[in-house]
Amino acid sequence: MSGDRSLPVYRLVVALATPIVRWWGRLEVVGLDHVPLSGATVLMGNHDSHWDPVVAAVATAPRRQIRALAKASLWRSRPLAWLLNAMGQIPIERGRGDTEALTAAIEQLRAGACIGVFPEGTISRGATLRAHSGAGRLAMAVPDTHVVCGIITGSVDIARFPKRPLLRVEYFDFPLDREETALALTRRALAAIRAVAPPVAASRRESAGT
Repeated sequence: MSGDRSLPVYRLVVALATPIVRWWGRLEVVGLDHVPLSGATVLMGNHDSHWDPVVAAVATAPRRQIRALAKASLWRSRPLAWLLNAMGQIPIERGRGDTEALTAAIEQLRAGACIGVFPEGTISRGATLRAHSGAGRLAMAVPDTHVVCGIITGSVDIARFPKRPLLRVEYFDFPLDREETALALTRRALAAIRAVAPPVAASRRESAGT
């Protein structure tokens, strides 16, 4: 693999999650070749389940590591903080315009990383949420950044044992218009994603774990 090489701990976590996602989840991946093998990349996706980052990581692993913007509260646990840091993930304070997190993500982009971000900022819980400007700001921050949208479906069913989920991740290129604002760009990307995958409520079992 060229470009931003996967970190060892990231590869280990993906390997451990792969049987759940690919076998139990019957994962189907469409359009993976839209994800570049190297170079600054912003990957935007819908967020209906806690499993979405894991599903996206497994689906994208044949081509790239995702360095995701994840809620900072996850770092409160020292073991989990160590794991997330070793995986190259980036903590962000939700709803506060966390410029420090965006700066860190932009630095990673300049180094050729693939940054994963959920434009809605949190799990939808079946509701229509507004887009945040952060994803658009990342997409416009570094020249020649490649923007890809990833549509994840079926992830809310992973926690509905014994019902087996049917997971699907579909990637497509998203064209940049540098004349529009960051917020307008994010809204346009989110609209394209949600036109295919409307918000879906997570199971009660999964919601209880939030």
